[in-house]
Amino acid sequence: MEPTAATFCANHPTVETSLRCNKCGKPICAKCAVRTPTGYRCKECVRGQQKIFETAAWVDYGLGFVSAGILSFLASLLVTLISGIAGFFAWFIIAAAAPTVGIGIAEAVRFVTRRHRSKPLFITVAAAVVLGALPSILVNLFAFNPFGLIFQAIYLVVATPIVFTRLSGIQLTR
Repeated sequence: MEPTAATFCANHPTVETSLRCNKCGKPICAKCAVRTPTGYRCKECVRGQQKIFETAAWVDYGLGFVSAGILSFLASLLVTLISGIAGFFAWFIIAAAAPTVGIGIAEAVRFVTRRHRSKPLFITVAAAVVLGALPSILVNLFAFNPFGLIFQAIYLVVATPIVFTRLSGIQLTR
């Protein structure tokens, strides 16, 4: 029986390996290997597979940004209104309503963008939620309304991550 020739990693020529990408067959070392449900793959094949799931077109960024910004602006106006009217109960109303508003914004953006997906799109929409609330924050700041600022902060801290996770499909439990 003849000894087999040593195989070296395609990215690290000094590292000997017996592992190969199960898609393209390229030799890879443990540093280059990405574990998938079907076996180990090289980083290039994994990146190529992830690109399939990014379906957002250039128009989706504008539509998502504008719709999320407008809805967030309207929600922040309601937060300011509730903080001035409801008094002590405003804490409970805003804490209960902010998650619902976040879900509503995410679903509206999904509808407008025709359920297209991409991580930069999700980040753009989350930024639009924050920027949409900026006018109300500035009004509360210049009016020296500390409770209005606190309520706006509660709204943003709760709604923004909900919008992002709802759009990106991140699941905290399995």
